[in-house]
Amino acid sequence: MKEVLSVENMRLSDAHTIDSGTPGTELMMRAAEGIFNAVKWQNPVAIVCGSGNNAGDGYALALLLQKSGNRVTVIRINDRTSEDGLFYLNECVNKDIDIRMWNDDTNLSKYSTVVDCILGTGFKGAVRDDIATVIHRINESGAYVVSADINSGLNGDNGMADTCVISDMTVSIGSYKPGHFLNMAKDVIRSKVNVDIGITPATDNGLYGLITDEDVRASIPVRNNLSNKGTYGYTALIGGSVRFSGAIRLASMASAAMRSGAGVVKIGLPKSLMHDVIPHILESTIFPMSDNDGEFVYNEDELRNLTKNVKTVAFGMGIGVSDDTTKMLKFLLKTYTGRLIIDADGLTILSSLDRSIIEDAKCGIVLTPHIKEFLRLTGLSKDEILNAPIDSAINYIKEISTGRSADTVLLLKGPSTIITDGTHTYITDAGCPGMATAGSGDVLSGILSATCSYIDDLTLAVCTGAHINGRAGEAAQEQNGAVSMIAGDTVSCIAQVIKDLTD
Repeated sequence: MKEVLSVENMRLSDAHTIDSGTPGTELMMRAAEGIFNAVKWQNPVAIVCGSGNNAGDGYALALLLQKSGNRVTVIRINDRTSEDGLFYLNECVNKDIDIRMWNDDTNLSKYSTVVDCILGTGFKGAVRDDIATVIHRINESGAYVVSADINSGLNGDNGMADTCVISDMTVSIGSYKPGHFLNMAKDVIRSKVNVDIGITPATDNGLYGLITDEDVRASIPVRNNLSNKGTYGYTALIGGSVRFSGAIRLASMASAAMRSGAGVVKIGLPKSLMHDVIPHILESTIFPMSDNDGEFVYNEDELRNLTKNVKTVAFGMGIGVSDDTTKMLKFLLKTYTGRLIIDADGLTILSSLDRSIIEDAKCGIVLTPHIKEFLRLTGLSKDEILNAPIDSAINYIKEISTGRSADTVLLLKGPSTIITDGTHTYITDAGCPGMATAGSGDVLSGILSATCSYIDDLTLAVCTGAHINGRAGEAAQEQNGAVSMIAGDTVSCIAQVIKDLTD
């Protein structure tokens, strides 16, 4: 997996590298070389510089661009700079590079490429009005915009901003930061690349992993000829109701699970829905359960028979919130010993229960909330979660997993997905806007029910399922467009995505 470092970890790591003998000016030139090599330059080029080390990267880049024959202008928005940056600014002066001060008449539209070297990853809060004016001019320039390390104005830890540069390319320096992926990041960063400049993490605190296709390829076991359906796990999907879910929804979940490699999928559903579901499902097993007008009625013996010898259970999708469904979840938490994925209405039910029920549970637990569901689980406000999504996820999972003998994993849905077990935290950048449609969460639960049935490490299983889901969504959007794609389109792309990842 690729490293993702918090802003503080990156600051400490940078300082440690310098203290260990690598001069700051050397790191600055390495950063400039990384940016230079990452971009296909179109002339003329303007480099807009602020006052910190981010500006120093810009001055060093100007030297490289001039040396390679490009036409470059440095535009300073103030007369301050860092000590290392001053070294390269003086070099620019010595090399007669065109250096100008920003003013109200500065016209960026005459440049083909504009490089944003204003604010670095250490920036937090609201952008000052004078800098906001520069940022707006960059965004309106019509130029190809390159941001050095991170888009000026974008928070490096949470990907939020009031005002920020919108880049065509962001060149991350050293390691990616969470702000390259979370919240607004995908809307303001059209493409990104990271360049290694020889900085190693100084601490594990604030060190996360970015899931890659290669990680997923390595996590999916090779299927041997000497195997059978039981080798790859029995899974049960418990959900559906007349009010909250139809036959197609359950069929989509089952198909997602089968396409993702589950050996056997059993669908526990209200018996009133059975005849509606059967025409849509060929490979899965229907397990009709007691109901009253299409709503589940708690029956302990049925639950025990459904989950017997089942490695993974996914519970809550379209199940509704009632006394009976609450009793069903309590029963699973008290008696089931496999892996329990709780989603949708199951999370709403869970938020009303005392957290001690999780501590006492013997099953592995996977929680898959979106932001609103996470609000209910944690009691935090939306702003608290958006401003610190990773810390919120880690803190919550640590709180509920203290004293547990089995694994507990949280998957926090968003533009990029956060997966954490409290000790290890990962991000998958796979996914797209077209997945913001009804039923997408059900597809994810189906995929997770499969990967959690045949991958031994639960956290890795969740990471794998989340990444497959995102890649399948991207493929579906490529075929159908962000506006028109539906959740079933994601399901239809699972097989090809897994084939591409495993070939």
